[in-house]
Amino acid sequence: MTVHAFIFPGQGSQSVGMGAELAAAFAPAREVFQEVDDALNQKLSALIFEGPMEDLTRTENTQPALMAVSMAVLRVLEKEGGLELKRVAALVAGHSLGEYSALAAAGSFGIAQTARLLRQRGTAMQKAVPAGEGGMAALIGVDLDEARAICAEAAIVRVEGEPDRTEIIEVANDNGGGQIVISGRATAIERAIPIAKARGVKRAVVLPVSAPFHCSLMAPAADAMGEALERAEIAPPIVPLVANVSAAKVTDPQAIRDLLVRQVTGTVRWRESVEAMAAMGVDSFVELGAGKVLSGLVRRIAPDAASRSVGTPADIEAFLASL
Repeated sequence: MTVHAFIFPGQGSQSVGMGAELAAAFAPAREVFQEVDDALNQKLSALIFEGPMEDLTRTENTQPALMAVSMAVLRVLEKEGGLELKRVAALVAGHSLGEYSALAAAGSFGIAQTARLLRQRGTAMQKAVPAGEGGMAALIGVDLDEARAICAEAAIVRVEGEPDRTEIIEVANDNGGGQIVISGRATAIERAIPIAKARGVKRAVVLPVSAPFHCSLMAPAADAMGEALERAEIAPPIVPLVANVSAAKVTDPQAIRDLLVRQVTGTVRWRESVEAMAAMGVDSFVELGAGKVLSGLVRRIAPDAASRSVGTPADIEAFLASL
C-alpha cells in the first residue's frame, strides 16, 4: 500500500494568479480565501489572483498567501473529494512557512489563526534587519560541509592594519540535490560568491530576497514569534509533523511551539527531512499548493519515491483518481 506524505511549499513558489482556477471552480476554495481575507482585514485574495507581483512578494503577504492556496487545495480534496487526511497521509511537512500550512492541514492551527501568525512572522522577519543590510545566495553543486566551509571563510572581514573581525553568514536551507542557500550580512554574502566559485561550486548566485531568512540575524523575529506562539492555541496534529529544524517527527504541542521559534533562525533541513520520511516508509510525496518546487527537490533527494504537485482542479481530479 502506498504511504503518502503531504508537503507544503514555502517562499519562492508564489505567482500571481495562483489558486484563481480553484476559487472559480470550487466553493470550499473560495471559503478559505474569504476566511484569510477576514482574518487579515485585507483583500489578500485580490492580490493573490491579480497582483501586482511586487506586492505579492512582500514577505508579510507571501507567507499567508501561500498558506491560503495550500489550504484551499486541501479543503477541496476534503469537501469535494471526500479525502480524509488521517487516512491518506502518514506524515506532513512544509518548507519554512510551509510548516505552518502543514500544521493547519493537520488541525494544530485554524486557518484564520495561521494567517495571522504568518502575517506576524513575515512582518517580524522584514523588520529584523534593515533593508539592504542582509542577503541570501544559492549555491548549486555543493554539499553541506562545503557550504559551511564557504560560510566560515566568507565570514572573515580583513582590513589592513586592523584585527580580523567576523560577520554573520550561515547555511539557511539544505534543499537537497546539491542545492544549499546561505544567509547573512550582505557584505559577507558578496564575499561568499567568489569564494564558492574558487572552490569549484557549479553556480553561486545572490537571491532577490528582502531579508536574510533562517540565520541568527533573525533573532529579533524569533523573539517576536516566541511571544506570538506562546499566546497561540496549538492542538496535537492528527498526523505527525516532520519539523524543519530537527528533521524528525513531532506531535507534542509545546515541542511544536519551540521548533517553530527555532525555525526562524535555524537551518531548514529539507534534504534530511525528506530522507527521514523515506526511511519511515513514505514512498509518495504530495505537494499541496502553488508551484512544483518541493516535488522537484524530492525527485533529487528520494528518486525511488513518487512525487506530484496538486494545485489545480485537473491536479486534484488526477490525484483523487489515483487513490
